[in-house]
Amino acid sequence: MKIALFPGSFDPITIAHVDILKRSLPLFDKVVVGIGLNSSKQGFLSAEKREEIVRKVFIHEPKVEVQLYEGLTVDFCRKINAQYMVRGIRSVGDFEYERAIAQINQTMMPEMETIFILSKPEYSAISSTIVRDILRNNGDVSPFLPQDAIAFL
Repeated sequence: MKIALFPGSFDPITIAHVDILKRSLPLFDKVVVGIGLNSSKQGFLSAEKREEIVRKVFIHEPKVEVQLYEGLTVDFCRKINAQYMVRGIRSVGDFEYERAIAQINQTMMPEMETIFILSKPEYSAISSTIVRDILRNNGDVSPFLPQDAIAFL
């Protein structure tokens, strides 16, 4: 069984995340959305709320599973038997950052491959950071979020 991990904070999940995940589904038998928890960071949404939103967004997709995790992402890959990690790339800056992480992960877990999926041009400017800023300033985030997520905000 080909299992992939799509890790991130998903704080909140955006239409760009959804697009990357949906485009990765034909490649794998199962994709685990791993919501990474970092105790040194204060999230905009609680971990439980993020998990609830992601579950709702993918409720009709049987190949998607959602889990919270802490610690090293490669350790979580081992725990869930993921041989692949899916990462979205929006820009050259993303690529450089993700390449370095992928190379370190490859050293720590040689049997795991990172799969980069390029963002569609219309989604390349969308990030959770920007969406959080819009939310904090009472702006309209509906163009950037999946419809099922909006009700939670």
